[in-house]
Order: sequence, then structure tokens, then C-alpha cells
Amino acid sequence: MSAQTVLFIAEPQSVTAIFPTLKEAGLQAGLADNLTGALGFIKKSNPCIVFCRPKLQGFDARALLEQAQTIEGFPPIVVFSATGSAEEATQFLELGARDFWLEPLVWDKIKLILPEPQPEPAPEPEPAAKPVAQAVPSSMTTPGAASKFQIIGRHPAVLRVLALAKQVAKSKATVLISGESGTGKEMFARYLHHNSDRADKAFVAINCAALPEHLLESELFGHEKGAFTGAINRKLGKFELADGGTILLDEITEMDLGLQAKLLRVLQESEFDRVGGVETVNVDVRVLATTNRDIEGTVNEGKFRQDLFYRLNVIPLKLPALKERGEDVVLLADFFVAKFSATYGLGQLAFTAEAKKWLMSYEWPGNVRELQNLMERAVLLAGAGPIQPRHFLMGDEQWTPDDLASVDADQQAASAAPPPSTPAEAMSVMPIHEMEKRLILKSLQETTGNRTRAAELLGISVRTLRNKLNEYKKQGVEV
Repeated sequence: MSAQTVLFIAEPQSVTAIFPTLKEAGLQAGLADNLTGALGFIKKSNPCIVFCRPKLQGFDARALLEQAQTIEGFPPIVVFSATGSAEEATQFLELGARDFWLEPLVWDKIKLILPEPQPEPAPEPEPAAKPVAQAVPSSMTTPGAASKFQIIGRHPAVLRVLALAKQVAKSKATVLISGESGTGKEMFARYLHHNSDRADKAFVAINCAALPEHLLESELFGHEKGAFTGAINRKLGKFELADGGTILLDEITEMDLGLQAKLLRVLQESEFDRVGGVETVNVDVRVLATTNRDIEGTVNEGKFRQDLFYRLNVIPLKLPALKERGEDVVLLADFFVAKFSATYGLGQLAFTAEAKKWLMSYEWPGNVRELQNLMERAVLLAGAGPIQPRHFLMGDEQWTPDDLASVDADQQAASAAPPPSTPAEAMSVMPIHEMEKRLILKSLQETTGNRTRAAELLGISVRTLRNKLNEYKKQGVEV
């Protein structure tokens, strides 16, 4: 099977860091910075996917998307940017982009969207070949498109949900995925899509809790020009963008009752009207929905339509909380540590016995999402390792005198060591307070300055975060 090629249309310094990871995964990477060069590369090398900036000197993503409409077999295009609005993303999706991403470009996200490689013709089978038994891996993976990502787990409750998801993936039945925040509901939704007959079509997700009713209706169903103040052009909604594919309605219980009635019509009739429109739009979309609430209790309270609940709940998938999954906690922790060790160019880190005991005893109110964020912190704070319980914590009040003495000893040993010769070595001997500062500033960058969200990601209080930022300001750091 020949290696797939990925084309990036961007400044070299913004994308070349991902090239070694692509090479390790058996992919080739190409780079262009203008439209002519990009089209020439696509004609010659036939990349499986294109990642491009919205605009560069000598390049405009809109022009590339226009070309894509006229050339049969043109690779899918993902537009990525350091900044971007929902309106800009919608414009590119309407022009034919496969997706619109915000930076950074990371392998865990890229591998989910890569098309399946085309196998070379298989040789004629030899006669008298006997079947060979195959071992079942401990972490659950699936063949085909879904093998691009893993759902990690050995616990029977996870395996039952995964088996049911695989069984119904190829159907068009609506699926209601419930579970606490952070249990991986969207991950299972993507698993269903990538194992379905619609895997090569769009997967469109929308958070029903993020927008007020009038904006959510426009996002779902689109609007006509002049439908309301500010509607200067026709806009296609998420259902139209997902036509032929799958739509995920995240946190469905937050949807207003009036909008629930319009959604019920789509589910029953596969049609809707744009806001301000008179023409009925027909779509073929598979609907998945998630909720972190007791939806039956919400129905009893009159806050969610009973008929819509029955229509969504054709296949119910209930995900267990992380605290109920036993040794899956350590299994997942190992997975995330390996992932972040590779991301930051560090060697593979191991947990001490005390750290594993802490992982198993913690309640995990934020579930898998909290575990993932905590493992990133631990990798950064542990440096050369091993990972100890103190590396899971950050607030000053959570550090004991013994912990601080250990940190002092680590810093003294680092100062006596020869200077590092590589960035990875430099990272491994970085002082703990510098590691902490980098992690805090990185969380603010990822949340676009939202301190409440950053504190939540870090697992600390907003007050602790504010105190840290005030300390950095005194040091002359711009925050």
C-alpha cells in the first residue's frame, strides 16, 4: 500500500512541527504557499487531504475551493486559522470545505479526518491456507475508519456500550448518548459516524447550550436574506451542511421547547423551512444527540417534549462515569501520558505506586476530560519523571513541606547538571515554577483569555489563577 500524502498550504514555520509525526504514521507531507504551487502539487502527488490557511500572500482558500468544484476527485479541504468566527467557518463550509479548525494542528485531530487509504490489489490467495486465530486487544479498536482513534477501556460497562454502538452504527436510527460531562459522549458519536455507511460524508456537531433560541434556530436550519436584522445573505444551516452525513446535537436538553417542535418535524419528515423562508428543504441526515442530564426527569418536569424524547431515544447509550470504571483509570492515564510525552518531546514517563494509588482513589468529577487535562499537567510538571502524586496538584495549599523539599532537591540537582543540549532535555530540567507558568499561560491561550474556563481546565480555583497571574505581571510577563 503506497503512502498517503497530506498537503499543507501555509507558512512553513506554522506546520513543519507536525511533519515528523506524520512520517512516523507512514504519511508524506507536502508544502505550498500559493495557489499555482498548490494546484501543481495536487495534480502531481494526489494528496488525500489538504489543510490550508484562509489567506496568504498569493493564496486565497476561496479560490482553491472554487477550483475544487470543477475538478473531479479533488481532495477534501480543511481550512485552519489561529483565529476565526462561527460566521467565517460557516462561509467556508458553504463553499465546500470539509471542516474549519482553530490551531494548533495536532495529530490526534488530524488522524480522525484522514480518508481511508486505498489498498493495492491483493494477490491471489494460496490454496490450503488455514484460518489463523486473532487476539483481541485490551484497548477496544475497530477496523476501517474508526481505527483512526481508540476508545480505551476494559471495563464491562464500556465494552457493553461499545458493542451496542458497533451493532447499530450502520443503521439510520437516532441514538441518544447520555452520561456525565467529560465521559466521552462526543467520542462515541464520532465512533458511530466513522463506523457507518456515512463515514465519507460530513459529521457536523452543534452545542445546543451555547446559543440562545433565535440564534440556534438559524444555526440549525439556516436563514434567508433579510429574515432578521443582520441577515445580509442566505445562510445554510447545520442540517443542510450535514446532508448525507451525521449531525450531533450536543446537550439536547438545553433546547427551547418551541425549537424542539421544529426538530421533531425534521426527525419525522426529514424536512424543514429556513428562518424567513417559504421553500421546504429536504435532507437525509442521521441524528445523534447527547445529554448530561436526567432526560426522563426533564420530561416529567415539562421542560422537554415527551414525543421528541421517544423519537431520539430509539437507541440509548449510557456511558459510565470514570469513577465506576475501576482500572480503566490507570489504562487511560497511561494513554494520555504517552500522548503528551510525545507532544512535548519528552521520554516515556511512568507512575510511582503512590501516584497509581492516588489515581484509583480520586473521585474524578470531571471524568475522562479531567483525567486528560490532569495528565498533561503531570507530564509538564514531572519533567524527567517519574510521575508522583504532587504532579497532579497545583494550588499552593496542596503542596506539603516534603513535596517542596523534594522540588528543591530536584532544582539543586538540575543546577549541578551539565547544560541541556536539546529542547527536550531543556524541558526535562525546567524549574517547577516555570513549568507551572507555561501551563497556566497555555491554558489561557487555548481558552482565548477566559479565566473561568482556564481555571476549570487546570483544576484550580479562579482565585488561585488570578493570584498566579498577578504574580506573573509583577515579573513583567504580559497576561
